[in-house]
Amino acid sequence: MIKFLMILLNIFFVMFTGKPMTGEPSLSERAQEQRDKWNIPTDELDYPVDSAYLDSLRTFGATIHHTSRWFNGATVEMSDAQAAEVATWSFVSGVEKTRDNSGSIYGPKRLKANGERVSGEGDWTDDQLGTYNLLPLHAAGYEGQGILMAICDGGFYKANTLDCFRQSQELGHFDFTDDADDFYGSTGTHGTECLSTISGITEGFYGAATKADYYLMRSEEDEPESPKEMDNLVAALEKADSLGVNVFSVSLGYAQFDNDEWDLNKYTDLDGKTTRVSRAATIAARKGMLVCVAAGNEGNGSWGTISAPADADSVLTVGAVSVDSLAGSFSSYGPSSDGRIKPEVCAVGVQATLLYPNGSIVRSNGTSFATPLLAGMAAALWSALPNENAMQIRERIIRSAHLYPNYDTGNKMGYGIPDAWAAYNMQPAGVESGKSIVDSQKRIENGQMVIIRNGVKYTIFGNPIGD
Repeated sequence: MIKFLMILLNIFFVMFTGKPMTGEPSLSERAQEQRDKWNIPTDELDYPVDSAYLDSLRTFGATIHHTSRWFNGATVEMSDAQAAEVATWSFVSGVEKTRDNSGSIYGPKRLKANGERVSGEGDWTDDQLGTYNLLPLHAAGYEGQGILMAICDGGFYKANTLDCFRQSQELGHFDFTDDADDFYGSTGTHGTECLSTISGITEGFYGAATKADYYLMRSEEDEPESPKEMDNLVAALEKADSLGVNVFSVSLGYAQFDNDEWDLNKYTDLDGKTTRVSRAATIAARKGMLVCVAAGNEGNGSWGTISAPADADSVLTVGAVSVDSLAGSFSSYGPSSDGRIKPEVCAVGVQATLLYPNGSIVRSNGTSFATPLLAGMAAALWSALPNENAMQIRERIIRSAHLYPNYDTGNKMGYGIPDAWAAYNMQPAGVESGKSIVDSQKRIENGQMVIIRNGVKYTIFGNPIGD
């Protein structure tokens, strides 16, 4: 009788010792143009890992899921015995298990920033966009044109066929998971709902940046909950960087996993420097991308605080408020474990208005929805100020928030709710009065302040003034 021995294959992150900076950087033409525009130099992080290292892994019988040029490594499927052997190779600096394929051990314990659908239909779009005063920016003609976005999530059911999206604006999609499901199939609706707050248009509904082009990216796997998903998100951030994405919106977060041994320590690990995914979000920001991250929905739970990569430096972590500008009780609170203000800003995530894949307008709770709304605002603002870089746009958003320069001492709202129109009209940091880089004039007419942009008069609240 023949007996078959089943060898369990797990997932590991393999780190290499060196990287040859040969050939071309892993950057598209658009990405290189963006780097040149904002004087961001090409460095070692822009070059791919050594193909010879990858070939050695394949020859050894390992399966490579994806590679990381930023962390000079690869996400690899192999047995524990193979991993132990690989760890001894001269060009390998370390091997870390990121998923145990034997199944859930303690879980699931999911801390994603996913929303909870709560009610009905209606037309609340104006209230939603009006909360951060985006409507005047739309009226002035700025809705994200020329800006490239990436929406990273767990499922985009029917996003490629829904009439509410202008399909020509989706430039492609990428799946960084190893699930076998069709990208637009049964992987869930959450990503589609997030996308709708940015790009959706239907009767009674209008998104925050409906003229922005976008890529869709899936990094969240159905089961189990493991650190591998954080490396999937790293891969998504690197891909977005290589494509020249301007604004990256992610409504996912990681802190506790099916195996307790992988859990983060919320008092020490949320410093933006511990997890690869948080470090990757910071790298993306420094490579010229504006990264918007959901704070999480654990404000009422035992975890309470933010998760990774919401702890990253130089990103915009987004909390949830209602259209009445009240912080959502569920919205995860800060600060980061090293004391930085988190979230930095907030947007509508309490009964946020979104589109469900059956075409209905619904309301839902979650920092998941506040985040793409804020990302859409950023895209609209950036389309109005195309010569500014990501950090300048980020700074405008923060400086326009209603509590700035103060912040919410309860650590739910950060600097508060941004004002898109105020962000557009303010002087850029370090520019003296009268030397704005945008075509803007301010003067008193008939006892009131008037803002003149491109020959059109507006009140300080962004309302057009007729002649």
